[in-house]
Amino acid sequence: MTENDRWLLPEGIEELLPEDAARVETLRRRLLDLFGSWGYELVIPPLIEYLDSLLTGTGNDLDLQTFKLTDQLTGRMMGVRADMTPQVARIDSHLLKRDAPTRLCYFGHVLRTRPLGLGGSRSPLQVGAEVYGHRGFESDLEVVSLMVEALRAVGVPGLHLDLGHVGIFRGLTAQAGLSRDAEARLFDALQRKAKPEIRELLAHVQAEPGVREMLLALADLNGGPEILADAERVLAGAGASVREALAELRALAKAVAALELSGLHFDMAELRGYAYHTGAVFAAFVPGRGQAIAQGGRYDDIGRIFGRARPATGFSMDLIGLLPLAPAGSGAVRGIFAPADDDALLARRIRELRAGGERVVRALPGQTGGAAAMGCDRQLIRQGSDWQVISAAG
Repeated sequence: MTENDRWLLPEGIEELLPEDAARVETLRRRLLDLFGSWGYELVIPPLIEYLDSLLTGTGNDLDLQTFKLTDQLTGRMMGVRADMTPQVARIDSHLLKRDAPTRLCYFGHVLRTRPLGLGGSRSPLQVGAEVYGHRGFESDLEVVSLMVEALRAVGVPGLHLDLGHVGIFRGLTAQAGLSRDAEARLFDALQRKAKPEIRELLAHVQAEPGVREMLLALADLNGGPEILADAERVLAGAGASVREALAELRALAKAVAALELSGLHFDMAELRGYAYHTGAVFAAFVPGRGQAIAQGGRYDDIGRIFGRARPATGFSMDLIGLLPLAPAGSGAVRGIFAPADDDALLARRIRELRAGGERVVRALPGQTGGAAAMGCDRQLIRQGSDWQVISAAG
């Protein structure tokens, strides 16, 4: 690195300049207020934890996304969080220890070794909400409904929702008696909808032909609401766990229809977060973006290592990533510019305005630039014995 490029940031690491930082802060407050109005309590987990706690129950994917370092005090391995969901699960299971359903929300930066998509961020500002202690589609519906309302509160238009259920794939692989390695390879092929590869993998599986055909069919079971009927017909010979998963998905789909989304899509091979999700999974999309803008699902077993495997469901999204989708501000500067005057009445007037929620910028003696340069659309001027707020252009 030369003197001329010392200002460069690592790839995928961003900083926010004043205008965007103000927008993010406004949206953050709006979302946390929304979550609070639904009964969600705010928690703020630490940025760094010991690895054996941070990666509990999340599988290999999160392990690969986590920056690791050695704690100089204890010699133990630590990690910078790449996802806050396991941390919030630890708080519910180990610290709160409630029996009643618990609703928690959170926000904070996470750090990832690699971006999730091409040109994506490695330091998202993650915002999310989780429900612990309830098993059933009703809590999944609440979380999906809150996710949709949160995106609408941000101002994101034209929401499309994808729904799936990892219990379908889990049930079929168990019925087929797949080894862990075979399951992993089949999982990878299904994500790519690589049917020839799937067929080749299944040809070497010692399972009933009907089960192999149902696993192969998962690659084609995606589409609109009508796909649920197709799935029930094609998977009629599956075990009880698969039928239960389909019933849960149908109940959730029926309720979600009331959210008046721009589109509703189903994918029986949707296995996002398969390493720790155990039930329904969902993701929000908008036209023109290939990556989900918010996503979540059910993950009932993640708290087991902390002593309480409570049912859980939740969602998260990157607030900074939503900025391009949120309506831009009016663009008008807002604030009141006060002169560099040591008048006591002026000082009192400034205090009153600030107490009332106004942004007041006081000039520094000898500075260059006036109200516009300071981002102000109004100014304080003396009128008689008082100070009045007038338009900066007046």
